[in-house]
Amino acid sequence: MIDDDRCGDGDPWRSVVLKRWVRGVPVLVALLVSLVVLVAGCGNSDSGSGTSTSSAAASDIARIVSLSPTATEMLYAVGAGDQVVAVDDQSDYPTSAPRTSLSGYTPNVEAILGYDPDLVVLSDDNNDVVAGLKRVGVQVLELPAAKTLDDTYAQIEKVGTVTGHETKAGEVVSSMRTQIEEIVRSVPEREVPLTYYHELDDTFYTVTDDTYIGQIYRMLGLTSIAKGQNGYPQLSAEYIIEQDPQVIFLADAQCCGVTPEKVAARPGWGDLRAVVDHDIYVLDADIASRWGPRIVDFMRSVAQFVAGIDTQQ
Repeated sequence: MIDDDRCGDGDPWRSVVLKRWVRGVPVLVALLVSLVVLVAGCGNSDSGSGTSTSSAAASDIARIVSLSPTATEMLYAVGAGDQVVAVDDQSDYPTSAPRTSLSGYTPNVEAILGYDPDLVVLSDDNNDVVAGLKRVGVQVLELPAAKTLDDTYAQIEKVGTVTGHETKAGEVVSSMRTQIEEIVRSVPEREVPLTYYHELDDTFYTVTDDTYIGQIYRMLGLTSIAKGQNGYPQLSAEYIIEQDPQVIFLADAQCCGVTPEKVAARPGWGDLRAVVDHDIYVLDADIASRWGPRIVDFMRSVAQFVAGIDTQQ
């Protein structure tokens, strides 16, 4: 959401200006100024999210700083790449993005302001960075981790609206929807879903069906061996062996150097169905964890793998 509450209690920065104005002019003039500000700020409000954007505001955004790899990918997907002047140290896609030493985990307001941004896009308000940016009049667009595909679509559309690329953003979302529908149809139907274990790291943290990635797997005819209210539980090796998953997804090859060979060499894992049938898939951890435009690529690669399992059985 864009962190700009002009239509609620009023934008803090603008409120300070108005209070100073009121002290020097008649009350009637102050009321008229306040009314004009309220109408201008709320005329194009997004009633669904309680935020406001306008074409005038979008046209003023010439310099964007992104502190989120997912947001960076969204910005470039909707055509706002030319407005991006700096991205965080984790934003490595697209390769043309102006990568810097800025951190989204430990953001520093002064370092961010060094790039003179009109808009800062981020996923989390770490170090109270939002308040710091607002105090100097910089717009902030917060895009927390999506929980569903619909969240991803909504965020892409929001990025397009705020940056002045609404039409292109709509085209991106429409294309994503079409491709995902085709991908889902490409997966052979099974009476019983394939069971899987998605390994986040080598200490056996995983995902359930209720997480974002779990929902994607479910659309492709898979179900997690992990259950419970915690969407990211830590399993034991004994539990995984007992559940005997048909598929193993490795999201820890990049971080932890885990390979199918290392999985097969774990005590008791050599007899797992996924190991015996060679149904261990090494994921691109970046694509699997950035829930933006490239989630289509993730779904396509998993669907192709799952379809291959079906033809073997």
